[in-house]
Amino acid sequence: MSKTKNTKGTVDVVTLGCSKNLVDSEQLMRQFDALGYKVRHDAEKPDGDIVIINTCGFIGDAKEESINTILQFAERKKKKKMDKLFVMGCLSERYQKELEAEIPEVDKFYGKFNYTNILTDLGQEYRADLRNERILTTPNHYAYLKISEGCNRMCSYCAIPLITGRHRSRPMEDIEAEVKNLVTKGVKEFNIIAQDLSSYGLDKYKTLMLPELVERISDIQGVEWIRLHYAYPAQFPYDILRVMRERDNVCKYLDIALQHISDNMLTIMRRKINKEQTYELIKRIRAEVPSIHLRTTMIIGHPGETEQDMEELKEFLTFAKFERMGAFTYSHEEGTHAYEAYEDNIPEDVKQERLNEIMALQQKISGTINQAKIGKTLKVMVDRIEGENYIGRTEFDSPEVDPEVLIPISTEGVKIGEFYVAKITDTTDFDLYAN
Repeated sequence: MSKTKNTKGTVDVVTLGCSKNLVDSEQLMRQFDALGYKVRHDAEKPDGDIVIINTCGFIGDAKEESINTILQFAERKKKKKMDKLFVMGCLSERYQKELEAEIPEVDKFYGKFNYTNILTDLGQEYRADLRNERILTTPNHYAYLKISEGCNRMCSYCAIPLITGRHRSRPMEDIEAEVKNLVTKGVKEFNIIAQDLSSYGLDKYKTLMLPELVERISDIQGVEWIRLHYAYPAQFPYDILRVMRERDNVCKYLDIALQHISDNMLTIMRRKINKEQTYELIKRIRAEVPSIHLRTTMIIGHPGETEQDMEELKEFLTFAKFERMGAFTYSHEEGTHAYEAYEDNIPEDVKQERLNEIMALQQKISGTINQAKIGKTLKVMVDRIEGENYIGRTEFDSPEVDPEVLIPISTEGVKIGEFYVAKITDTTDFDLYAN
């Protein structure tokens, strides 16, 4: 296949894993688009001349999904149903040599940060002037905004620092330029993401700069919602709470992964924070931003976890009353501190039983919080139509992972991609109904 701009071959990009991966895919897609290729993302039938799989390598289930996806397309490649098959992202960053040996049908494996070499390997040129541009795979009214890469925290269970390296903040000027460009494309809502939001700026500016960055983004005309994801509890940038209070377009929402609560587990996990400090953190956040909705994540079944640790966790969840909480069972990842230091000796059925217990507790908490919203009027961003309802979200709800607001399709004045002031009429444990 000729690689001139007039060829307009088709590139199918398949993204697995988190929203940080999604941003990488979107940036690469913009480069191909500028070269004249037809670019599709997660197509229903990905049958392009070139297929690029952006993989996840975080935990066992994610690795299995990535490998199965690669094998599926490798089979198509063997049948000569595509010209080129490339693999990029976290899995191939972590296991490139093993993958090259096991799946020779892949033309080339790229890591987490050198994926733009796909272009040069196809005889094309990477355009640095487009580095802050991308083709959105989300609805046009919202986007993810990645402000840094990597992580310095080295928690016991986490392979991400092994994959992404040390924390590296993007320059504020680059981030502002990207936001301004996306606003011209119709984006109103920016979901700020990083592996560790709390450390933003420390490497580049020698101080915690998340509050100033959010203020700068907030000042850009056309930015209507800013939402923060993946803060770290130790060395938390408390001034961001002032920004939330003062800025109407900064959502009263924070995703802060706590992982556990007992001093035993926080020490084993190498979280650099203790139980008392964690309680004080939650108290202070709620005191300074009373209406805030907190999302957190817990890991269940890490080596060393006892029944007493689980009782302390349940007590903490009852105290904190997180509006949103996710949890998953521990995955024994080679190369991590926990893999080297501990045996993965908690049986899978015990892990699952403990997980089910805390998720049942969280379901009750979420249900009570949602019930309290009946009769309230909330600003809703309308994302799509599904069945007989418009589907939207409040400022307290991040795309894909949080509750949604269902509004009857017969309701007047509702438009996809716009805000609508809705009155909540009913709830389930997780979703809201409105008119």
